[in-house]
Amino acid sequence: MNQDTTLFTIITSPVGPLTLVGEGDDITGLYFETGSSVAAPRPGWVRDDRRLRAAAAQLAEYFAGKRTRFELPLAPRGTAFQKSVWAALVNIPFGQTASYGDIARAIGKPAASRAVGGANHRNPLSIIIPCHRVIGTDGGMTGYGGELYRKRLLLELESRVVAARD
Repeated sequence: MNQDTTLFTIITSPVGPLTLVGEGDDITGLYFETGSSVAAPRPGWVRDDRRLRAAAAQLAEYFAGKRTRFELPLAPRGTAFQKSVWAALVNIPFGQTASYGDIARAIGKPAASRAVGGANHRNPLSIIIPCHRVIGTDGGMTGYGGELYRKRLLLELESRVVAARD
């Protein structure tokens, strides 16, 4: 199979079916079934449950409360700014949250909260790159490409895991 072939699998999860996408050894996308963060299999994509098994297993461990950090070769596509935001998201500790302003300051662009929100919304690896951990400055739930009810479920799952470990 060609290294440029886009592979996918569909996995079940507590937040609904997820489409996991990869190319070669890299994971390039994780998408919800509904919301603005959707990517249905496209013509030319090849279903390969076997090659994406390790990533699917790590997601299952996350949902079971047994994994707090993903160890996968990630290759999200985006601008340099978007990639800097996504790199900062990975540093938000499991079970904690950060505001858009916190992320803007973390990447050295303190006035870029709105742009951070845009990059957060375009995150192609939701859950793995934890954009659900970003909240409003006032602590409120803000937009989420996977829909707010999923964001709440993910944050609640992480809170339960953290509470059970304390």
